[in-house]
Amino acid sequence: MGQRNIKILSGSMLKLLAVILMFIDHFASTMVYVLPVLATPFTVLGKELTIYWIMRKIGRMAFPIFCFLIAEGYCHTKNKAKYALRLLLFALISEIPFDLMFFTRFDLNAQNVFFTLFSGLMLICLFESKEKQLLKFVMMGGVCFLTHYLATDYGMPGALLVLAIYILRHHPAAQALICYPLLSGGLAAEAAFIPINMYNGQRGFIKGPVLKFLFYAFYPLHILILVGIRYLMQS
Repeated sequence: MGQRNIKILSGSMLKLLAVILMFIDHFASTMVYVLPVLATPFTVLGKELTIYWIMRKIGRMAFPIFCFLIAEGYCHTKNKAKYALRLLLFALISEIPFDLMFFTRFDLNAQNVFFTLFSGLMLICLFESKEKQLLKFVMMGGVCFLTHYLATDYGMPGALLVLAIYILRHHPAAQALICYPLLSGGLAAEAAFIPINMYNGQRGFIKGPVLKFLFYAFYPLHILILVGIRYLMQS
């Protein structure tokens, strides 16, 4: 009974939580250059902290939740090819906003997180394919290599995290333990498995093409807004 009672978060609530956590992380990353208070140190119980550090730690929880949502998306989507193409499309759309946030210019040395999530989805598709084991292993290795070579956000460990969460989806305790080495952010990121394991299997309120589009579009749009505000404050 107690275990059922904690399953209170729908997929839509997890999406909303991940978006909020991501916004906190990106606000700190973008605005630290124009809001000195974010980087001003203060002491708590003898430890020197900054608001920037706290916000970035909170933001580390976002990525594992997005990885979980990709794994769930694979399980429930009726058209996996369309799902993959949607991720790739928004990866391309988001690249310039991503570069402006971190490099203030277009830069091919690092790629946004949609590419990582797309790679993770590709790993799941290959893992579940009926190809011969050797060919499957080679193709999965190729995806991992490309993810590393293209320097996508969170890199190859991020793509493998999507796959690991998918494989261990029926074993929440093992999922949280085994996925830990793949996390960027240590225990702060590990905390993401608390809301993940409160997932009740329901889709929730994000339904239909419009809300789905807004969920994906939030990533490039909120970055552009933050970059625009930073630019105005620097002018």
